[in-house]
Amino acid sequence: MEEKCTKVLQSEMLVCVTEQGDSDQAKSEQKNGSCEETERADFSDPVYKEISLANGAINRMNRDELRAKCTELKLDTRGVKDVLKKRLKNYYKKQKLKQSASVASDDSYYDYICVVDFEATCEESNPRNFVHEIIEFPMVLIDTHTLEIVGSFQEYVKPKLNPQLSDFCVELTGITQKMVDEADPFPQVLHRVVAWLQEKELGTKYKYTLLTDGSWDMSKFLYTQCRQSRLRYPQFARNWINIRKSYGNYYKVPRNQTRLNCMLENLGMQYEGRPHCGLDDSHNIARVAIRMLKDGCRLRVNERMHDGELQNVSNTTVLEGAPPPQFPKSKN
Repeated sequence: MEEKCTKVLQSEMLVCVTEQGDSDQAKSEQKNGSCEETERADFSDPVYKEISLANGAINRMNRDELRAKCTELKLDTRGVKDVLKKRLKNYYKKQKLKQSASVASDDSYYDYICVVDFEATCEESNPRNFVHEIIEFPMVLIDTHTLEIVGSFQEYVKPKLNPQLSDFCVELTGITQKMVDEADPFPQVLHRVVAWLQEKELGTKYKYTLLTDGSWDMSKFLYTQCRQSRLRYPQFARNWINIRKSYGNYYKVPRNQTRLNCMLENLGMQYEGRPHCGLDDSHNIARVAIRMLKDGCRLRVNERMHDGELQNVSNTTVLEGAPPPQFPKSKN
């Protein structure tokens, strides 16, 4: 379990305001992804003046007043002060925008978000040239309409380069030597992952994207594993949501407050399960994502792999779902 997180968050800016003197602040919110659901709206509409006034009142509340107001409105009362502020602001913003003809349609949102958190071979002190191989492939599926976890996938993977797990790896992940010895190699597991995604009709009937806790799962673990297995990098995994970036931007917290346990704690939740079990980690990441969606965050793709390089994705990029999952071709 990571160290206890401090509960002092940076003060947040007003959301979607149009008063004179607040325009730069509103632009800053849009740049950081907090106002994306109304980014196409006309900010001269009087509704934004009402939102600004509500935000000002919320900013003047202490934590007890914030919790009391959340209770009154039947909202979740868990979380630190600035999380409660964000929750109330989003509630009033949604209520006002529902009554306004200026609210933009949101036809391009994802129907499902698929959370991935790999476990890989490791040493207590990894040598510089150590190659991490995936040994657990978990997925947790979030329905963005019901805001519930609706499915999961988990398989262990047999490593090839370092078939003998280190004692440190076994203790850290809880994955035993017997588990990986009895597992299939990565290509066979990936085949079943693709079949599972196809069964859910993702990319065909439903729009979806992947979500990770940080950049490493895709840019390091999956990319390296595909190279070792002589497979091209999967098209459906080229873009994803890095929830650490989304969380930091939305709640206005520094990078050191975006580790999984910090996110859970600041949202008033506790870790469920065994840390560094890939499926349990994915489940807890999904809980954070669901809480953020309920708080009004528009989770969207913010990272991608392009020509083998990790790149950021601008929040002005048009929302598109991942392509239908297909098994990648082998490299010659």
